[in-house]
Amino acid sequence: MKLKKQVTVCGAAIFCVAVFSLYLMLDRVQHDPARHQSGGNFPRSQISVLQNRIEQLEQLLEENHEIISHIKDSVLELTAHAEGQPVLPHHTPNGSWVLPPESRPSFLSVSPQDCQFALGGKGQSPDLQMLAVYSLLPFDNQDGGVWKQGFDITYEPNEWDAEPLQVFVVPHSHNDPGWIKTFDKYYYDQTQHILNSMVLKMQEDPRRRFIWSEISFFSKWWDNISAQKRAVVRRLVGNGQLEMVTGGWVMPDEANSHYFAMIDQLIEGHQWLEKNIGVTPRSGWAVDPFGHSSTMPYLLKRSNLTGMLIQRVHYAIKKHFAATQNLEFMWRQTWDTDSSTDIFCHMMPFYSYDVPHTCGPDPKICCQFDFKRLPGGRINCPWKVPPRAITDANVAERAQLLLDQYRKKSRLYRSKVLLVPLGDDFRYDKPQEWDAQFLNYQRIFDFLNSQPNLHVQAQFGTLSDYFDALYKKVGIVPGMKPPGFPVLSGDFFSYADREDHYWTGYYTSRPFYKSLDRVLEAHLRGAEILFSLALAHARRAGADGTYPLSDYALLSNARRNLGLFQHHDAITGTAKEAVAIDYGVRLLHSLMNLKHIIINAAHYLVLGDKDTYHHDPAAPFLSTDDTRPSQDSLPERTVVKVDISPRFLVVFNPLEQERLSVVQVLVNSPHVRVLSEEGQPLPAQLSAHWGSDTDTVPDVYQVSVLARLPALGLRVLQLHKSFEGHATLQSSVRLYLPGLNLPMRRQEPVPVHVLPAGTEDICLENQHLRACFSGRSGLLQSIRRAGEEREQRVSSEFLVYGTRASKDKSGAYLFLPDGEAKPYAPSDLPVVRVTEGPLFSEVTSYYQHVQTVVRLYNVPGVEGLSLDVSCLVDIRDQINTELALRFSTDIESEDTFFTDLNGFQIQPRRYQRKLPLQANFYPMPTMAYIQDMQSRLTLHTAQALGVSSLGSGQLEVILDRRLIQDDNRGLGQGLKDNKQTRNRFRILLERRTTTSQAQDGRPISFPSLLSHITSMYLNAEALVMPVAQDKLAPPALRSFTPLSTTLPCDFHILNLRMLQAEDESLPSAEAALILHRKGFDCSLEAKNLGFNCTTSQGKLALGSLFQGLELGSVQPTSLTLMYPLGTASNSTNIHLDPMEIATFRIRLG
Repeated sequence: MKLKKQVTVCGAAIFCVAVFSLYLMLDRVQHDPARHQSGGNFPRSQISVLQNRIEQLEQLLEENHEIISHIKDSVLELTAHAEGQPVLPHHTPNGSWVLPPESRPSFLSVSPQDCQFALGGKGQSPDLQMLAVYSLLPFDNQDGGVWKQGFDITYEPNEWDAEPLQVFVVPHSHNDPGWIKTFDKYYYDQTQHILNSMVLKMQEDPRRRFIWSEISFFSKWWDNISAQKRAVVRRLVGNGQLEMVTGGWVMPDEANSHYFAMIDQLIEGHQWLEKNIGVTPRSGWAVDPFGHSSTMPYLLKRSNLTGMLIQRVHYAIKKHFAATQNLEFMWRQTWDTDSSTDIFCHMMPFYSYDVPHTCGPDPKICCQFDFKRLPGGRINCPWKVPPRAITDANVAERAQLLLDQYRKKSRLYRSKVLLVPLGDDFRYDKPQEWDAQFLNYQRIFDFLNSQPNLHVQAQFGTLSDYFDALYKKVGIVPGMKPPGFPVLSGDFFSYADREDHYWTGYYTSRPFYKSLDRVLEAHLRGAEILFSLALAHARRAGADGTYPLSDYALLSNARRNLGLFQHHDAITGTAKEAVAIDYGVRLLHSLMNLKHIIINAAHYLVLGDKDTYHHDPAAPFLSTDDTRPSQDSLPERTVVKVDISPRFLVVFNPLEQERLSVVQVLVNSPHVRVLSEEGQPLPAQLSAHWGSDTDTVPDVYQVSVLARLPALGLRVLQLHKSFEGHATLQSSVRLYLPGLNLPMRRQEPVPVHVLPAGTEDICLENQHLRACFSGRSGLLQSIRRAGEEREQRVSSEFLVYGTRASKDKSGAYLFLPDGEAKPYAPSDLPVVRVTEGPLFSEVTSYYQHVQTVVRLYNVPGVEGLSLDVSCLVDIRDQINTELALRFSTDIESEDTFFTDLNGFQIQPRRYQRKLPLQANFYPMPTMAYIQDMQSRLTLHTAQALGVSSLGSGQLEVILDRRLIQDDNRGLGQGLKDNKQTRNRFRILLERRTTTSQAQDGRPISFPSLLSHITSMYLNAEALVMPVAQDKLAPPALRSFTPLSTTLPCDFHILNLRMLQAEDESLPSAEAALILHRKGFDCSLEAKNLGFNCTTSQGKLALGSLFQGLELGSVQPTSLTLMYPLGTASNSTNIHLDPMEIATFRIRLG
């Protein structure tokens, strides 16, 4: 009775707060000028002002009505709880499962100000919008003469009389950290010789210049050279002869890489440079990624770089930009209204970054000025005219020929400053090549500079020498917008280098490793955060002497292995088979190390008495959740042996929001119950563990338990052997066999009903949605949301693409299909298995090449609002086959769909009928969606894959590709090393409200908050770590809750990364806290979402965020910590604008 009274009082109090807040809102409508501005300028007439007031009142009433209804639900739940309802799930007479009501209210109200962002600001439109450029261009590929993909360039001889042409020739060597050879083999065979020659040859003439970008190679070389050589390098950097460009660990792929890893490899490179050479990069250099993402300019700008260069862009766009002198532009983010994200970008105009395609439009002439190709060498010019060494006798004629190319190239740009790269893959590896290039070019420069009538000044330069000269010429500070230069927004996918050769295959190539990459990334983020917290707590307790600081070296190594894999021949799946194995071994090695770092940190943090902490590397306190026998195998989950004495589990939630999730554990007995650390029984579901379509694995069972996990925290659970009937609720299984003669193993504890293949639809239902499947195929057919009459058709099917019969065929890079996809037609009908239970139900269908599981969680909140989909793909017996999964719906999306860039932002796409099918595929690192006025369907993914929408209402994703031949881009192999690969997705269907209609024409879109959080659930799974078997009487364990307040829903802790001490194998006292405030769209329905967070207009109090720890100092810095922004203040309250990523140097302890 007493509890009921408390609940009533609590409900009444909440109601009063709501009414009072309504009063305040009304009050604000009358006084808040900001509200008036956001609605535009109204005519002064009283009526329109009044009308506006009424509309705002209606909106506020509706918001308040929603809050009140949430409160009602919550109070009802609380009351139901108070009246002693059973805590465990129970069956109702009509056969459906009822879960215990949530014991705490969850109602989400986003403040209206936080909804304004997605509606867009009043900023100027960019001059160049890439979506519009695509619509405009004919893509007709006309023959342009010597510049085959361009046009004939002409100039007037006196054009430079008033202002001479300033030419910067930039020597470079493009070093792939793995491609045809492994990283180490390239280093020993080539890279070390390039860098050693560089030190030698740059000292011979102070006019020589060189640029370098890959710090992965540079740091390996640095570790192997003398102090004397290091001093020379520092001097060469100091006097401007050697420039470190971009300065990342690698030159990352921009299609498949996730923004966490892109930033991490940039920090790793920048921190290395700062510590070892004391230099901060100023200019970005990306000559080889296969298409360019607009995430990169944002990251470079926030790292304080002032200029950047890109090369691999569709040849038709290069031609168009060259014709309109738009090859140099300020690149701006789509959401930016005040130009704060602008960065100056130079696009190279021609086919390649090699010497024949960089001096000017005619490769036949440019090749004659690549002096590595002098007769007698190992490489020559395909155009049959070799270079000639420069002598006094021929210098005038040779220089004139080269100057003509320089002038023609210069006509494509707006300024009289010209950039001419001079290099190629792994160039300058022998002293002879340095001499051939530098001596011959210096003779040409000396001649050109001695002829005033030529009006040219030519010299060697670095990339920043070029940018600085350009800024000086146009009279602006580096980083500002040069007058008359265009502003561009959008990205440069998808890339074609010639004809209809679209590089859209690599969005899916080797999906096994694309998936492993993301598993490693999630573990790295989890390990960074948990290690930082454990170390801070240990230091605060004076116990850092007993904590394994050696874990930091493993953490550092994992950062570098993940960084290495972001390279544009690694995550892309475009390296030789042996190189892919080398990457795989590195990823697996680091994954295992990270699991141990997480275990060590979790062990310390859950101990009730920290003084009893003892780190024993030979006998870890916790076991890992799963193991991988080799780099190319799928994970095998750990089986926990239950006993009469309790087995403890420690569950780690890597999300910064508390989550209510179904946690799964394999056990060796069906007689098991799960308790909280306090000994309260938790809802759990027992299922068989299936080894094949019809066989269960003997003596292994899956227990699924519903647990509330603290944000970034650790929850302790107990497993007990129990012979009580109600301890764990069993799943029921129906197995539909196409031919009834298949053998079957039955295991008593989990009943299995075997039935002939069905024609009836199969439907699964929870409190949020109902999903129906075809009885014959076992594939999804429709989804109906609770409270809606109409089913939404969401039918799925598998399709197969072949490749062309003649000429060029698909390979690791290219997608060249033989027409539209054909239906996947397996020889046999599938075995379909339906599992139903209180916490989840699922439909599994077994086909010859793919096994799909679609699961519906019967859980309140985020977990139950989307469908969990997993596809186990194995196409190792196929030839030239690409397997696709297509969803078809009634959504009237027409030709528009949306894909994410790097998990950071959304880019609207348009299906272009004028382009071939393969041109309409785009990268999908985390999500893609289609929408109309009523609905949005989002496909969330846990691994990067290629995606498209080839028809209205469709979304399709390429799951795997097996190709027998090379596609002539230098790899020299097909893709034949396919593995059994598990692709994981979530399907989220949301209802759109009317406010969204105005946005649909704009080149900008955002996921909803629910969509963001769903993506996080999919990508940051909870880790379940059993306390090791031999710990018979484990010490008292306590759940660990690191955050003292709930973070706003739109804030994401991207990383909490301990910085290295002077000894680079040890952590310092400082950490980098990297926060991202996500942009989100409020126009998607947000009822009963089960979040218990809200939004805060970007404000966050960091000082009180971490429970039991003090924040010593907070210093805002540039993204990679190279530059302090403002002074370190005692105030720990920060503010972030939507979409911004901010880094803070902090001391925790």
